[in-house]
Amino acid sequence: MAPEINMPGPVCLVENTEEQLVVNKEALEMLSAITQPVVVVAIVGLYRTGKSYLMNKLAGKQKGFSVGSTVQAHTKGIWMWCVPHPSKPNQTLILLDTEGLGDMQKVDNKNDDQIFALAVLLSSTFVYNTMSKIDQGAIDLLHNVTEITDLLRARSSPHLDGVEDAADVVKFFPDLVWTLRDFYLSLQTDGQLITADEYLENSLRPKEGSDQRTQNFNLPRLCIQKFFPTRKCFIFDSPTDWKKLGQLETLCDDQLDPEFVQQVSNFCSYIFSHSKIKTLPGDIKVNGPRLENLVQTYVNAIHNGELLSMDNTVLTLSQIENAAAVQKAMGHYSQEMSQKVQLPTDTLQELLDLHRTCEREAIDIFKKNSFKDEDQSFQKELETLLRTKQEDICQKNLEASSQHCSALLQDIFSELESEVEQGIYSRPGGHDLYIQKTEKLKALYYQKPRKGIQAEEALQNYLHSKKSVSDAILQTDRALTAKEKEKEEERKKVKAAIAEARRIEEIYRQNQKQMEENERIQQQQLRQMEIDRANYQAQLQRNAELRLQQRLQEEAVRLKAAQEAERRRLEEELRHLENMRQSHSSDGGCILI
Repeated sequence: MAPEINMPGPVCLVENTEEQLVVNKEALEMLSAITQPVVVVAIVGLYRTGKSYLMNKLAGKQKGFSVGSTVQAHTKGIWMWCVPHPSKPNQTLILLDTEGLGDMQKVDNKNDDQIFALAVLLSSTFVYNTMSKIDQGAIDLLHNVTEITDLLRARSSPHLDGVEDAADVVKFFPDLVWTLRDFYLSLQTDGQLITADEYLENSLRPKEGSDQRTQNFNLPRLCIQKFFPTRKCFIFDSPTDWKKLGQLETLCDDQLDPEFVQQVSNFCSYIFSHSKIKTLPGDIKVNGPRLENLVQTYVNAIHNGELLSMDNTVLTLSQIENAAAVQKAMGHYSQEMSQKVQLPTDTLQELLDLHRTCEREAIDIFKKNSFKDEDQSFQKELETLLRTKQEDICQKNLEASSQHCSALLQDIFSELESEVEQGIYSRPGGHDLYIQKTEKLKALYYQKPRKGIQAEEALQNYLHSKKSVSDAILQTDRALTAKEKEKEEERKKVKAAIAEARRIEEIYRQNQKQMEENERIQQQQLRQMEIDRANYQAQLQRNAELRLQQRLQEEAVRLKAAQEAERRRLEEELRHLENMRQSHSSDGGCILI
């Protein structure tokens, strides 16, 4: 169950007021909040047969659905209790406790048939609660399903080949769980033990024969077999001493018959594990809002004196859901556009892009919430509405842009209009000033953001409306500036002559200054030449002296070298003579020198 759903106890789903069925809007609002697939378990049976006790056990509570202790029927209409599925967290278990059938205070049985029909049509598991045993009365009461299938346009007959029209409807009928309360028989046949399921099947087995009496016997059995192909039977012992039955909802399990407690536990386990999600043709899983629409559709059909065929029921449901899906999609579109769009938009493309984004989101929301829109008629209706919305908002965008730009132009150009009234531009050159100021204000206008797609057209329309003002200023300007221009020409000529004289005087002054500068440079050059000549003569003198000194030094070096050479030669001759003398002395001779 969705986290926000919190039902501490059952509420009346369909009120039975003076044997007229009325849908309780508060209960429908609770259903509309359940987004998970729903498993719907409904119980039907004679009043005062303990139906409410079993439903409280399925809800996991000791109290909840009214458990009466008198011969007066307590539950009126159909009561609903939505609880989290104990073993399938992605599903919601919806329990429907119905008003007891056969209440003698009722005027007729028509109201019982309506309650019975709604229980079958709304449930995915249908619990048929009877007392003691399966007898002809109980079978005949269940045979009311024949009337239901007639109203569902699925005709039945005593022969199996006569129910082909209902073939498509059968698979969407609920599973049948037959509960036998205070069962006192022995589960035996021909001396053999049998199960509760076998007991049920034996009770529903038709007899052989074709006479009218046999056909009358077989008809309800064949209908039950055909329209409830999945069947289960549970038997229950008496829960406690009959004197304590009035306090049944206050008694703990250890105060009840252990067999009865185990039988109730087995029943609940089977319901939790085998009950399926409520499904419609096309394998459409029913959630809270779809069950809400089914309840309204069937009750309205009962008020009109008929029940719809299964196909027409799905069609009606699809129309309701698809119409709601269109409204939801359009609501999302309107909300998103109002939040995202600020009129006027700068460009038409900006508005169209926002429209397309919101349009795609709206179509996605429709597709998520639509139901068997096979010919896409509702989607086409949505697309038509969206196109109308687009055209409408585009028109509003144009109007908003025009209004905004008109107000903006009036505000920006009010200063210029005030200056025109003051005669500021009624003077020579006033038209140029007027144009300059106009261009300045146009630039300011262009700088303003979010003017919308009428910005340029609004500006041109405004300027066009002020053309007569501009022309008047231009005529005044021309009239006032004719003589002013002649004077200006004379002033220009005088100014030019003065400027020419000043130019010639400046040229003479510059030439005189240049001649003086040339004279100065010439004298400076002569002085430099004298200095250079003196320096040159001094340099020549120094160079001659250096060359003489160099020659003297070279001569001194040469003489010294010659003296040194002569000295060495003389020394060499002396050594030679000494050697010769020594040689003759050793030979005994003498050497004359």
